[in-house]
Amino acid sequence: MPFATPSTPRGRRVPRLRAAATAAALGLAPLTLTVLAAAPASAHGSMGDPVSRVAQCFAEGPESPKSAACQAAVAAGGTQALYDWNGIRIGDAGGRHQDLIPDGKLCSAGNDEFKGLDLARVDWPATGVHSGSYTFKYRVTAPHKGTFEVYATKPGYDPAKPLAWSDLDLADPVAKSTDPVATDGFYTFSGTLPARTGRHLLYAV
Repeated sequence: MPFATPSTPRGRRVPRLRAAATAAALGLAPLTLTVLAAAPASAHGSMGDPVSRVAQCFAEGPESPKSAACQAAVAAGGTQALYDWNGIRIGDAGGRHQDLIPDGKLCSAGNDEFKGLDLARVDWPATGVHSGSYTFKYRVTAPHKGTFEVYATKPGYDPAKPLAWSDLDLADPVAKSTDPVATDGFYTFSGTLPARTGRHLLYAV
């Protein structure tokens, strides 16, 4: 999904550029997946396909998003989080994501600015996908070398409950890519989505 740079309303801070972890929501048919990403150690951006929660809410318009889930995220955390759509991250995690990000705060990477993305809801905007081969596109605003790992939630995952590390199939990533090349504003890499039924979540580190 292409992104446009928004005009900055009077008095609003200009978005801060930071290394990004992505919180993303996506839906699958027949498998419905919601995608979240945690913390690429040094990349500014967010998952574009499937679209992340923060990227979708930004695209809807930070001041008056269309979807109920994005409206709730703004009510919980304010609009600045959406202007900072490329800034969810822990720059020095060094593989210690599970130690640094508590259960229930995976989508915000434990950053209070993005707490609205942690809301446990069944109506986050979603990208329709099918199980099997999938090409991931990560919207990048400042390319860096690094590794992406994408995980799916386990069968039986309940999107109405806060996301916990134990909800993710950490033993079997659906995609992994080291130093992908940025082309036309995106890192692109391939993976395989698992067979699932109902709404699920993808989490990218």
